[in-house]
Amino acid sequence: MARTNGVQDDLTGTEKAAVLLIALGPEKSSVLFKHLKEEEIETLTLEIANTRSVSPQVKDGVLEEFYQICLAQQYIAEGGISYAKNLLEKAFGEEQAQQVIGKLTASLQVRPFEFIRKTDPSQLLNFIQDEHPQTIALILAYLSPAQSAQIVAALPLDKQADVAKRIAKMDRTSPDVIKEVENVLERKLASLVNQDYTIVGGVDAIVGILNTVDRGTEKHIMENLEIEEPELADEIRKKMFVFEDILALDDKTIQRILRDVDSNDLGMALKGSTEEVQNVIFNNLSKRLALMIKEDMDFMGPVRMKDVEEAQQKIVNTIRKLEDSGEIIIARGGGDEIVV
Repeated sequence: MARTNGVQDDLTGTEKAAVLLIALGPEKSSVLFKHLKEEEIETLTLEIANTRSVSPQVKDGVLEEFYQICLAQQYIAEGGISYAKNLLEKAFGEEQAQQVIGKLTASLQVRPFEFIRKTDPSQLLNFIQDEHPQTIALILAYLSPAQSAQIVAALPLDKQADVAKRIAKMDRTSPDVIKEVENVLERKLASLVNQDYTIVGGVDAIVGILNTVDRGTEKHIMENLEIEEPELADEIRKKMFVFEDILALDDKTIQRILRDVDSNDLGMALKGSTEEVQNVIFNNLSKRLALMIKEDMDFMGPVRMKDVEEAQQKIVNTIRKLEDSGEIIIARGGGDEIVV
């Protein structure tokens, strides 16, 4: 992909991404790769490998375009489309600002209910608590987990599980429905709703909320879901605390957990984990036991991912059991330290 005309607009999106990664260098690019999907990494790796030379003009153009888009995204997050457009016009001129905003709005969905994402949750609660549970679920699905957690925790007990269930089972919502709800909350933002069907909610959305609420609220919701929707409750529970979250625990907590973990399960679980997780675990074992598990892992050879996941889930279940019994406490709702 040799370019000599210095016009980065001739490049495809993939080509621009490859040029950007080359320009950033291996250290910064490797950080970006951590946030990409496997197929995206493969596509970009192939594109970078096939890139023979890039002119300084093209490189500078791609970097400048990337900077402008990042700036625009920041402005949109701070104050919306109009705010971003005004600031970009002052910085780059009207034509360039329009181009940048156009690229973003073509590829980036502007989330509905943006105006309430900056609203204090306690004020928003007064505004929506008397709405139908489905309406509350739709609104909460668009908010951050921290905002939604505060609102869910403050809802009447009989509504908490109902709203949680509706968020978890939500899949696609018609733009007309979103418009109708948004018009009630804020008429002026109805025009920002994307015209395509918008994917919202789902199990991951409610997991993010439940991981943030206080333990009492979480237990109440899960107990109700286990009665009404046992399969859904099981799916949610499996995602509530994943094996890699061990990295967020302190050494004393990890040591307590490891006392209840079978060494065979631990070896299998670590076989498919990151080096960072392995180091944290080994640092909290005796040298003799750590060496024994490392030898067992080497002896295993290749293992099935299914077996790794089952072993990791056993350890997660142990962690949940210890938390339920009060032997360990995992930080919730905004960052209290983990204690034992």
